Amino acid sequence: MKSLLKTAREEKGLKTREVAQLLSIDQALVSKFESGTRKPTKEQITKLAALLEINFETLMTVWLKEKIIHEIGQEEFALQALKDAEAEIIVLRISSANKISPELQKLLDQIETLKLKLQNLNPNNYSQITQILELEYTFESNRLEGNTLTLSETDLVVNEGQTISGKNMREHMEALNHIEAIAFIKNMIHKNIVLNEKEFIAIHSLILRGILPKEAGQYRKIPFTIKENSFTPSDPSIIQKEIEALFNWYEINKSTVHPIVIATEMQQRILAIYPFTNANGKVSRLIMNLVLMQNGYVIANIKGDSESRMQYYQKLENALIGKDKEDIILFIAQIEKDNIARYLTLLSQ
Repeated sequence: MKSLLKTAREEKGLKTREVAQLLSIDQALVSKFESGTRKPTKEQITKLAALLEINFETLMTVWLKEKIIHEIGQEEFALQALKDAEAEIIVLRISSANKISPELQKLLDQIETLKLKLQNLNPNNYSQITQILELEYTFESNRLEGNTLTLSETDLVVNEGQTISGKNMREHMEALNHIEAIAFIKNMIHKNIVLNEKEFIAIHSLILRGILPKEAGQYRKIPFTIKENSFTPSDPSIIQKEIEALFNWYEINKSTVHPIVIATEMQQRILAIYPFTNANGKVSRLIMNLVLMQNGYVIANIKGDSESRMQYYQKLENALIGKDKEDIILFIAQIEKDNIARYLTLLSQ
């Protein structure tokens, strides 16, 4: 690990003191990581991977390997213990997978079949159709939050640069900003950028750019009620720690939890923290779709009409108060299935 960290730091052109400042730790600690005399914590591993652009799985695997060797490497029965542990870990993963209801598992299996069909296609009009569906996603996501631009008006604003009579400037900016935010997360996927707090803040900044500049990329400073007598924290430093913990949780679980399940869970957890004064819904849906697209799925576009909005917010509220967590996953999974099916239909025309 020590050579991995040092090489990555030098390739980034960073000094140990700069890494220490960015991670809010002592410079001597960074030097000890690189000399091998001190091991980072799991939280520090996540931050180092993001900062030095090291593949998280690679760094985490090395960290765990060294931890195992340090703890039991000299023990006589270490190899047998590792074999037994491997078998038990497999059982635990199977047990975790079995927590998914038969209804959800059936839906996920259907989605995988459609996804495979999509991956086997190589149509010439893929880019054009993707652009159409991203426009629809922008329209619907904004409509969920009260934007009154129609789909055709959103198209004119985004693709033709037109100003729509009777619509305020905020609605125009919401359309433009959302399209740019989609481009931003697609670039993250293309460059294999780790999903972390920095990118999370950048997405929020894009969404509120030119609309609420003082709020863009800033954690809220007022409390927010999830349910009666229950408030989320209002201290930006506490919110920052919760967001960091969220992305740590994501890195640890993304390899063992179904992508649709963890994408939906990410959305819920962001809304439970409610980090910003405005645009939490849009940002949480963008993060959800970033996770989906990272794993080869298409955008899950939640409709903004009255009936769909009511269903979506009711299922989301039930999940946030712990009433029914799987219902919202089923809702998102069905949308994903319908969206992949539509993709396939458009691509075959």
